Amino acid sequence: MRTAAISRTTKETDIQVEINLDGTGKTDIDTGVPFFDHMLDAFGRHGLFDLTVHCKGDIEVDAHHTVEDCGIVLGQAIAQALGDKRGITRYASIALPMDETLIGAAIDISGRGGCYTDLCIPAEQVGTFDTELGEEFFIALANNAGITLHINQIAGGNSHHILEASFKAVTRALSAAVAIDPRIADQLPTTKGAL
Repeated sequence: MRTAAISRTTKETDIQVEINLDGTGKTDIDTGVPFFDHMLDAFGRHGLFDLTVHCKGDIEVDAHHTVEDCGIVLGQAIAQALGDKRGITRYASIALPMDETLIGAAIDISGRGGCYTDLCIPAEQVGTFDTELGEEFFIALANNAGITLHINQIAGGNSHHILEASFKAVTRALSAAVAIDPRIADQLPTTKGAL
């Protein structure tokens, strides 16, 4: 089983993350930020990752540290769960619709973290969630997981839909990229010999 459990404590957040890349989408999410909990629940369920994220953060200040630090720890957990990366598909992409919104996500499990987005979210907040924090989460996730991540907004005008479709598109692309290809089960998907 490709699993990981990571804890991280700072003066701003105390986080525990567990992930099973070969799960069934069972989730246990509690960050103190309701909309973010909804997004992480969607991340686990639609990626078919068993995912636990518990965070106690300084949300009395704002949700920035909680969201970014959860991205850091989840990214680290994904990297650890991938192990030596032998047999993974490595590349995957999807165009995911949600009503009027269409989001494209593409992933390369390259070992080189990077996040590139062009999301245009009209509202500053969805519920109590600052919409700019979506990008902060994806940057932290990609950098710490060692993945190249592109997120493109093809269509959409509803802020909730844009964010939710982004989380779902990223997790569906990630699920496909981490999948084991039985044709190369003992090999790395690279000509370099290392990822």
